[in-house]
Amino acid sequence: MNNLLVFFVTAIVTAISLLIISKIPFLGVDVDSPWKAIVSGVIFGILNAFVRPVLFWLTIPFTIVTLGLFLFILNAIIFGLTAKLVEGFRLRNGFVSAILGAIALSIVNSIIFFLLGVVGLAV
Repeated sequence: MNNLLVFFVTAIVTAISLLIISKIPFLGVDVDSPWKAIVSGVIFGILNAFVRPVLFWLTIPFTIVTLGLFLFILNAIIFGLTAKLVEGFRLRNGFVSAILGAIALSIVNSIIFFLLGVVGLAV
């Protein structure tokens, strides 16, 4: 599959996932509109492609010491950065919402990709 097509499919699935998790009250994730969700999905994908690898390499010692649990924090950082960059995508409870939202996003994305029959694209 074309890399650009994969990126846009992933961004749309992420947007749908963000709309779904924004309906779960205790997560503290707010998305104003479907358009803001799409923008957030694109920004999230760009940050995952360019910023996350740099942060991963810089934090390898923490990841090793925590036996990989620091990757949850890394995902929350990318999730929080996306919320900071996109107006209309908010985290009500700060870093706690970022952690819970990143975990929920991973789960919902995986379920949607599974239902679509697409393997290996889940973020």
